[in-house]
Amino acid sequence: MEHNVNVDVITRNGVNGEVAQMLSANGQLAPERMRPFYDPKTGKSYISVFTGTDPSNPKHYKLIVHDGGATLERFEWVALDRALQQISTIRLGGVADLVANGLVYNLGNAMGTTVLEWHDVSDALEAELTMDGISRGKNDRVVYTHNYLPIPIIHADYEINARVLAASRALGNPLDTTMVERAGRKVLVKLEQMLFTDTKYSFGAKDSKGRNTIFSYINYPDRLPVPLTVAWDESGKTPAQIVEDVRKMKQKSIDAWHYGPWMLYIPTAYETIIDEDYSVTGANNMTIRERILKISGIKGIKVIDTLPANNVLLVQMTSDVVRLVRGLPIQNIQWQTEGKFVNHFKVITIQVPQIRSDQSGKTGIVHLA
Repeated sequence: MEHNVNVDVITRNGVNGEVAQMLSANGQLAPERMRPFYDPKTGKSYISVFTGTDPSNPKHYKLIVHDGGATLERFEWVALDRALQQISTIRLGGVADLVANGLVYNLGNAMGTTVLEWHDVSDALEAELTMDGISRGKNDRVVYTHNYLPIPIIHADYEINARVLAASRALGNPLDTTMVERAGRKVLVKLEQMLFTDTKYSFGAKDSKGRNTIFSYINYPDRLPVPLTVAWDESGKTPAQIVEDVRKMKQKSIDAWHYGPWMLYIPTAYETIIDEDYSVTGANNMTIRERILKISGIKGIKVIDTLPANNVLLVQMTSDVVRLVRGLPIQNIQWQTEGKFVNHFKVITIQVPQIRSDQSGKTGIVHLA
């Protein structure tokens, strides 16, 4: 079964997508209200509402009777959530790097935040060199410019067959989580594609640069281009030329006042190329990968399966270049239609990569292509 992954957005100018329309019409945009569970002991449906400060503490939750009905019991929700946690470890390097490097901006009210307003700044102020320290310096100030980023809702549908669910309960078999795993994988791949493919998501009013768009590394207008004269997997490409390409990318970043540290991202076809020998003479035999990692400031190399062929990226891992705006972690919700007679399920998350530059267009993203 194929899962269609949708990216919905809610902005001050309107909504786009089924989920966005429902959430914008709902007065209480709380995901726990879309996770009701049925208690066979009482015959009632409940939702668990967080009321404390420690999400890992069961005492910080209280149960509220839910009059909308529920399909799953509590332990079945646990099985679905565990399945999502397991697929979160699939090979998706770009988003994981942002989290690992602390490049995350957490939204306080993810469901209620439709557009993130952020600022870029101009360069200002100069130090003066005088003998007496009395002469007045240039009276200057930093100029802030407003920018806007739509906050998308990424989701994929799946269904749990009622007969399969009944058999699972009757026989005591574990709940089959195949469909949630597939839906979750599709959502995570879509999030990774937002970083590494040529897809753009635009909606609503334009920002100070005439755009209100979620860009990727390879289509961000201010990225620093470096021409790739010979592909790395061409027979005539030498290991020394590959290393020289990376050195040129580093220099391009330095010329734009971005000094690392950097991550190097390569497409799938280059994975075995950089594992070839860089030199087979002398005592210091090493692979091309090992030689690249000897370049100062490069902290890692990752293969990105969603990165188009013959595209290489060098990205400075600092928050002024890129960060992950994160509102709602990936999770399961129940979706009702047809007057609440039909129960569907969704894997949903609110996350978006935000790529940035200063007012002069300087950024730390170098694109070899």
